[in-house]
Amino acid sequence: MAPHGPACPALTVEVCADQEEFGALAAAWARLHRRCRTATPFQSHAWLHSWWLSYGRRGRLRVVLVRRDGELVAAAPLMRTRLPLPALVPLGGAISDFTDVLLDDEYADEASEALAVGLSRLARGALIDFREVRSGAAVERIYEQWRGPRLRLTDSLCLELPAASMDELLGRLPTPRAQRARAKIRKMDALGVERRIVRHDEVDASVRTLLHLHQLQWQGRKVTSEHLQPRFSEHLIRSVGLMVRAGDAVVTEFRLDDDVVAADLTLLSPGLVGGYLYGAHPRLRERKVDVATMLLNACTEHAEGDRARVLSLLRGNEPYKHHWRPEAVTNHRFLLARRRTAPVLRAAACDAAARSRCKEYLCRREERGGGGS
Repeated sequence: MAPHGPACPALTVEVCADQEEFGALAAAWARLHRRCRTATPFQSHAWLHSWWLSYGRRGRLRVVLVRRDGELVAAAPLMRTRLPLPALVPLGGAISDFTDVLLDDEYADEASEALAVGLSRLARGALIDFREVRSGAAVERIYEQWRGPRLRLTDSLCLELPAASMDELLGRLPTPRAQRARAKIRKMDALGVERRIVRHDEVDASVRTLLHLHQLQWQGRKVTSEHLQPRFSEHLIRSVGLMVRAGDAVVTEFRLDDDVVAADLTLLSPGLVGGYLYGAHPRLRERKVDVATMLLNACTEHAEGDRARVLSLLRGNEPYKHHWRPEAVTNHRFLLARRRTAPVLRAAACDAAARSRCKEYLCRREERGGGGS
């Protein structure tokens, strides 16, 4: 680690660029993660360190750390990239629905100022590019305190429901739709679909089952190709057991006729409950089981009654999510630069605008039925 010296009394800023040292931060990182109310499971050490082991490239790790009297009070988990522009980007990549920094709630003002100074020193000729940031995230403080060029853009759409019981969610629906959903739940009960929370010592085997069922579920259909890659499997198996032990995740299995026919990974934090990945055997479709309703019914148990949370359907605007009348919320993208690298920021902004226009064009074309086969 390379110290950057004190940013204010009792605070030091340093950069961790070593994989083993990053791994050794697990306990201190976990304490900070618990003290940051806006943190999501995607900022947990188990998720980020495992992601780095699967996806990171040697020599590119850059984790900015702020300590107060030796205790970690802020952290920005980043890596250097060179394409298409020199940049510092958060660890977690495209498989993480949210990125952010961590700030100790008790020392958020001074810690964010110190972290902003550390990030500015680290950036040099690179753009700092935070994608997929939730509204109210800790990195918003960094953006507000940034002294150089900066830009806030919109990013992916997310859909959210209130942390309510299944009965309450059904009460939000038009009567005919609610009746159909209740009939689907009764059918699952009549078939004998049973669910159970997986114990922490069974998680590794259950995640392997989930990934196998996920592959079966999407056979012959369009699927997120990364979910079928060995590096993704290794990351998920390595990280989820630790996250379950820490209370950042829960794995649920669904059984029918003594066989595991579905498995679900739900992520937990003080602010949200979010279904991240599931796998379902094709025989459930053959028996007319509504898998989406089955999963949501189970997920509500982890959110019910906790009004500080939302039930997040995470990124994506898939039509089936709209059946439950969710609220649409937008992630943000924060671009930060130093004055001499302002042209890099402008280039990134132009690229984002061009991609947005292209996406809108393709969406309109698809709506008109001109998207081809």
